[in-house]
Amino acid sequence: MTDTTQTNNPIVTDAVIIGAGPVGLFQVFELGLLEMKAHVLDSLNHPGGQCVELYPDKPIYDIPAVPVCTALELTENLLKQIEPFGPTFHYGEEAVELKKLEDGQIYVKTNKGTEFLAKAVFIAAGVGSFQARTLKVPHIEKFENTQLHYRVKDPSMFEGKNIVICGGGDSALDWCLNLVGKAESVVLVHRRDGFRAAPASVTKMRELCDQWEMQFEVGQVTGFVEENDEMKEVKVTGADGVTRRIPMDHLLVFFGLQPKLGPIADWGLELERKQIVVDTARFETNIPGVFAVGDINTYPGKKKLILSGFHECALAAFAAADYVFPEKRVHLQYTTTSPKLHKVLGVETPHFD
Repeated sequence: MTDTTQTNNPIVTDAVIIGAGPVGLFQVFELGLLEMKAHVLDSLNHPGGQCVELYPDKPIYDIPAVPVCTALELTENLLKQIEPFGPTFHYGEEAVELKKLEDGQIYVKTNKGTEFLAKAVFIAAGVGSFQARTLKVPHIEKFENTQLHYRVKDPSMFEGKNIVICGGGDSALDWCLNLVGKAESVVLVHRRDGFRAAPASVTKMRELCDQWEMQFEVGQVTGFVEENDEMKEVKVTGADGVTRRIPMDHLLVFFGLQPKLGPIADWGLELERKQIVVDTARFETNIPGVFAVGDINTYPGKKKLILSGFHECALAAFAAADYVFPEKRVHLQYTTTSPKLHKVLGVETPHFD
């Protein structure tokens, strides 16, 4: 698996996959089994998509035959699984243009000027690009990524520190529970005494407060105290109008995310509530040869699960073969018994007596 440098000539390929999250990575595998080569684009600088960007260490329990794994572990295993197919990754590149050409090929261009001519395109962009809802406090943005954080990339940096966490959803509660006992202190701040998080997490948080392991304050951060270019305290104003000052080293804010389709909205795709409409036989969009898999698509009965996305990848790959190999009939084969697939995967065909 290699990264390419920018070229002035379009890259001609069987398939372009937009999105390197778990579903996009598994799409590489399904295409590889059918001997289709893929280039993979992602606006992030790493594989794994939003689940690695936002919750790298959060456990996932519903991957078949894997009782539990983190988003990071799932991504690493998917990358290992697709190694035989040698996909080419283009990280830090966002697809900004897509159009169907008269000769049937699909033209894709990125924000860095990389151009592709593909026979099939797979949009596996999750729910688009996420943008965190920010804390509306004047001038606090200058501390972003040093003391103010909208996502956690390295939990170890909070060990032994005084942490204030804002929010009332699963992310805020999860990180409270995760950091208690590791951080010097944890204070949760939420505008009301009600939560959108899992009830078990809320119950556990209240137990920890009763045990003085952490604190919960009803209110909103309305200011901060700065000293020597560092944030030393946050000002929290309660419903009673009283403002309290809380010492802190780091401020974690989880007000939710705003998904934005970005350029995808301008590609002529049929959309329904910011999702791409597909059929359930091929997961093809209204543009022939353009498929959508994972959370970005919608159809009757759609469930936003990684598991569902994997299923969609398989059917979309077989459908794409109509465009990549129009003269060839593609048959379903099984990785357990097919010598051809064993060759593609680089494994030996087992012999049974």
